[in-house]
Amino acid sequence: MPCLYITTNVNLAGVDTAAIFAATTTAVSTIIGKPENFVMVLLKGSVAISFGGSGEPAAFAEVVSMGGINSAVKKKLIHSIGSILNEKLSVPPARFFLKVHDTTAGRPVSSKL
Repeated sequence: MPCLYITTNVNLAGVDTAAIFAATTTAVSTIIGKPENFVMVLLKGSVAISFGGSGEPAAFAEVVSMGGINSAVKKKLIHSIGSILNEKLSVPPARFFLKVHDTTAGRPVSSKL
């Protein structure tokens, strides 16, 4: 189950968060290749964030997935989620940071006892 956790310093009062949830769920599902009904998205606003010493709109996000992550997927996630946050929350792509973690990385594909 992929999980996308987004934290931003933007106040979400009056923001159409349903549109953010829909767009990010579809993006994560499509890019990672997992069904939408397995994608979880958490969104937290009004968090004190300083990026480059500035309190202008910024966001930090983390994607955790069991498989489906490689360097091409990471690049697509950064671009897609960054574009969504720019469009929906006016967070410039240069003020967005994405951490990606594959929980299966480093594990053997199969093991036999």
